[in-house]
Amino acid sequence: MTSTTEQFADVAATTLLRFATAGSVDDGKSTLVGRLLHDSKSVLTDQLEAVERVSASRGQDAPDLALLTDGLRAEREQGITIDVAYRYFATARRRFILADTPGHVQYTRNMVTGASTADLAVVLVDARNGVIEQTRRHAAVAALLRVPHVVLAVNKMDLVGYEEQVFAKIAEEFTAYASDLGVPEITAIPISALAGDNVVEPSAHMDWYGGPTVLEHLETVPVSHDLTACPARFPVQYVIRPQTAEHPDYRGYAGQIASGVLRVGEAVTVLPSGRTSAIAGIDALGQSVDIAWAPQSVTVRLADDIDISRGDLIAPSVNPPATTQDVIATVCHVADQPLSVGARVLLKHTTRTVKAIVKEIPSRLTLDDLSQHPNPGQLVANDIGRVVVRTAEPLALDAYADSRRTGSFLLIDPADGTTLAAGMAGESFASQARTTVQADDEGWDF
Repeated sequence: MTSTTEQFADVAATTLLRFATAGSVDDGKSTLVGRLLHDSKSVLTDQLEAVERVSASRGQDAPDLALLTDGLRAEREQGITIDVAYRYFATARRRFILADTPGHVQYTRNMVTGASTADLAVVLVDARNGVIEQTRRHAAVAALLRVPHVVLAVNKMDLVGYEEQVFAKIAEEFTAYASDLGVPEITAIPISALAGDNVVEPSAHMDWYGGPTVLEHLETVPVSHDLTACPARFPVQYVIRPQTAEHPDYRGYAGQIASGVLRVGEAVTVLPSGRTSAIAGIDALGQSVDIAWAPQSVTVRLADDIDISRGDLIAPSVNPPATTQDVIATVCHVADQPLSVGARVLLKHTTRTVKAIVKEIPSRLTLDDLSQHPNPGQLVANDIGRVVVRTAEPLALDAYADSRRTGSFLLIDPADGTTLAAGMAGESFASQARTTVQADDEGWDF
């Protein structure tokens, strides 16, 4: 018999998949997540008992599995998801971090939070309604955030008689739209979250479907967390100078390697100053090592005494990022207060925070048809648009398409520290969205 310790060791050895769920209101996201947790035996007994009690008090014959994720009182009262709900579970094949994101238009910004670190996004569609405007929004957000895998879960198939033609039409329309945005991989699965069809167990009602269940796909989709293939980037978090009798001259630069590999003896450039040196040593977990890779946290020692502080970036001299004070990017506006041309903000990139000003807002994206609204003047909550930001000091930015970690940044209100927008440097979509320009007097209701 396998011991508990051995079981935990087996789980620890499995790969990790971060994924987010999204979809319009009442498409069944929370029910899908609840079904996934319930049928994969990832729900504790007391949690299930609590859900059963609440469901019974409402006069429901069966447990409402959506209650497993809708934890806020307002969510349970209204039957909707408001905030991002994170859940952690594991099977014998893989560990999972799940972000259940809201479906309402006014909470689109919450999907940005949940999907920003996701390897896969599950977009739900009600089989009765097909692809709607909010479905296209969620597909576009996934494309903007460069989520590598998207699953189209056509839910409530039991309410359309499990008809193959209904599923095929929705899958074709969504796949065409997402492909135009540059989503590299799209998998369509017909399901009924309420009845459990094709969530964990194969459906007995859809013998025309021969693909995987949702859990089978989540367990087997290839996920690469190999950041070592990217150029090395080491944002400095802290300068270590003990100045003790034992270490009188020690000067180390501590931080987490954002990408790539660092090696002792390698020539490096410190940005934004542009000063060069070589790696004299790398300390990890209290020991000197010859090599370190992302996402390890290490202390780097250089051969030369260079003025380096928090926010500087150490990169190989053969492939350093370009520095700029004019940041051109796509931003998702997440604050209630608008972001206007001329606004003075703080820009936080990795460990560096600098003063900046919004010079231009060239366009705002309308996600239902991918048209561009030119020169809107400002972005409001849930808007996505292109911005040009001038920083007070140079930044070493990669394109977001090349690195989700060193190509992203935040715009912050300097008055109270509120996060205003999440930014992605460089081009917006993998394949450019249509550049149709609408007349200014048309509605621009996001």
